[in-house]
Amino acid sequence: MAARRRVSELLQQLQLAACRCPTHSHTYSQGLGHTGSGKTTDYAFEMAVSNIRYGENVTQEVGLDLQNMGAKNVCVMTDKNLSHLPPVKAVLNSLVKNSVNFKMFDTVRVEPTDKSFKDAVDFARKGRFDAYVAVGGGSVIDTCKAANLYSCSPESEFLDYVNAPIGKGKTVTMLLKPLIAVPTTAGTGSETTGVAVFDFEELKTKTGIASRMLKPTLGILDPLHTLHMPERVAANCGFDVLCHALESYTALPYNMRSPCPSNPATRPAYQGSNPISDVWAKHALHIVAKYFKRAVRNPEDREARFSMHLASAFAGIGFGNAGVHLCHGMSYPISGLMKTYKAKDYNVDYPLVPHGLSVVLTSPAVFTFTALMCPERHLEAAGILGADIRTAKVEDAGLILADTLRKLMFDLNVDDGLSAIGYSKADIPDLVKGTLPQERVTKLSPRPHSEEDLTFLFEASMKLY
Repeated sequence: MAARRRVSELLQQLQLAACRCPTHSHTYSQGLGHTGSGKTTDYAFEMAVSNIRYGENVTQEVGLDLQNMGAKNVCVMTDKNLSHLPPVKAVLNSLVKNSVNFKMFDTVRVEPTDKSFKDAVDFARKGRFDAYVAVGGGSVIDTCKAANLYSCSPESEFLDYVNAPIGKGKTVTMLLKPLIAVPTTAGTGSETTGVAVFDFEELKTKTGIASRMLKPTLGILDPLHTLHMPERVAANCGFDVLCHALESYTALPYNMRSPCPSNPATRPAYQGSNPISDVWAKHALHIVAKYFKRAVRNPEDREARFSMHLASAFAGIGFGNAGVHLCHGMSYPISGLMKTYKAKDYNVDYPLVPHGLSVVLTSPAVFTFTALMCPERHLEAAGILGADIRTAKVEDAGLILADTLRKLMFDLNVDDGLSAIGYSKADIPDLVKGTLPQERVTKLSPRPHSEEDLTFLFEASMKLY
């Protein structure tokens, strides 16, 4: 009896000491967490995804979809650069062919702000639309989500639904109008998620609105649209896919996230890593490893561009339910505080750090830092991305993944760290200050972090090569 009790004690100690990541731990798969016995962490996760339709020339069906919905007054949103390109023309042709009445809002801002969101909201409220179509990248789709939300809640103030602590973070309870998203880039996966991100100009940082209710009704993935992406756009979008997959796969497990919701309606869209999101994240990583470089270097490589379009949606399904963490949390002030940098291949007349670039610049430092908590996952990701891990030591997982990312970034001509886009060590306090409010994502980091840790991570990201 004593021996059996000793074995039980040893098993309990091993369980407490074990890695708690979903793939490698028994503690994760047993669902430790809230069980009604007073624990404060969550005990469940929920998968919510948009309907997705994929195929060449599938955009021609959008008019029929709206007709089937009974839509009588449709809002089409896009940006100035896209408004004269084939993706928008294909949508408008389909609407005209199927006698769908519409009005177009074509002044979406690339990397939207609270002001540009409000402009779109005003247009939507005045138009009294019964359906929406967003044609573009994440900026367009996110703007359209916000316009749909606030037009369906006309008495709401803008900050009511913006994530706390910047906004009030109210729960979205009303049903929104149908929204069809037609992505033209291969990066954000916004056609699958319930998140809308923008620059909050007063604080010079990004924040957003997050609710499952924001998810598009339908995502139309027409891979032909990706052939219009310039090289740098393809690269930056691809790095967004990469970080979505890596961050969701290494995020805090769902049953270690707190607080446990008292009502399922308040369970956040970003719940932590979970067994279903893991499948999508890993599959996206395999596609990135095979096709990313090809898609950037040769815009005529249809197989590569089309595959990255799917990878964007796959990663979106993963992170749209698991969430992201430090790379994204730190990216928001990197974008928001920028004063001079103008990215190549983006036809804008204002300083712009593309989202994917702002995210990937900190990735080597971040994954070196977070690997301590779940090294097996970091090492597995490095192997998928091409690192030789056959004789690798688990304790070196973070460094191996960081080196793998640096090599990929160097091969695809990414700027040499934050200093190369205009930041210096003197900016780090402001960058840290801008990261602190991003609790919606930073709290999903698998490793707890302090202001000093963030300072170190920004310092380590000043130069990459």
